[in-house]
Amino acid sequence: MRAIITVIGKDKAGIIAEVCTLLASCKINILDISQTVMQGFFTMTMLVDLTESTVDFTTLSDSLKAKGEEMGLNIRIQREDIFDLMHKI
Repeated sequence: MRAIITVIGKDKAGIIAEVCTLLASCKINILDISQTVMQGFFTMTMLVDLTESTVDFTTLSDSLKAKGEEMGLNIRIQREDIFDLMHKI
């Protein structure tokens, strides 16, 4: 299964490192990543592979949300199939 992770918030050092460290600790592979900073705001979108994940989707979602709250960011995960259905016209 693949999923989309979004990260949004005020830019500061270590955002990518913190999120990637959390994913690596759960054995989640990053397939693609895009990030930018616009007028002081950090945005990142990641496509990840959950095939080898050591945690279930709900636990991962909760962990990402908690990491976001800890860092003052909004971090969300959504299954790729649901993301695709929501963005079809």
